[in-house]
Amino acid sequence: MASSNPSVFLLMINGQIEGGNFPEYDDLYCKYCFVYGHDWAPTSGLEEGISQITCKSRESHKLIWNFPLDITFKSTNPFGWPQIVVSVYGPDVFANDVVRGYGATHIPFTPGKHTRTIPMFVPESTSRLQKLTSWLMGRRPEFTDPKVVAQGEGREVTRVRSQGFVTLQFNIVTKDLKKLGYDTTPGSSEAPPITGLSGTDQPYTL
Repeated sequence: MASSNPSVFLLMINGQIEGGNFPEYDDLYCKYCFVYGHDWAPTSGLEEGISQITCKSRESHKLIWNFPLDITFKSTNPFGWPQIVVSVYGPDVFANDVVRGYGATHIPFTPGKHTRTIPMFVPESTSRLQKLTSWLMGRRPEFTDPKVVAQGEGREVTRVRSQGFVTLQFNIVTKDLKKLGYDTTPGSSEAPPITGLSGTDQPYTL
């Protein structure tokens, strides 16, 4: 006789990348991708995407993308809880597409509607000569794989500069998490720290 106890739980994510605030730049677009642990697997939806180019609104002077997010994951444990990595790009003075910001955040742990504002950053050249050379050649420092933004290894030796913010809105639904012994009851303003959600040894509060 088959057991009625579930062996996996589901995390359903629906929402959008609402917009960004980059005072110095305009005509920007964004890319996103999800980073998750080995025990996680997407069952439906898109793991990555690229938005349209948008310019600032006259009223708020903010960039509005309203770019949809829709994906469902299954997993056997919360280790490696998914993160979303957002990269923003736009033209420089030579009309080359260059990165204007990287950022990442964990997907909210509790069901319901959530808003997250991610501080964005860009890698910096390590010397003035490299800065001048990259500016003249139109090749700014950037990561070959944006997913490294969600990982801790090597980040401490990377020189970065803060640059703008991106706002995301999530609608989260979970299934069978409670049956597997994980309390996801919304109501407390902060969830308890869960060690290792990002695949590192650092605790995170989601």
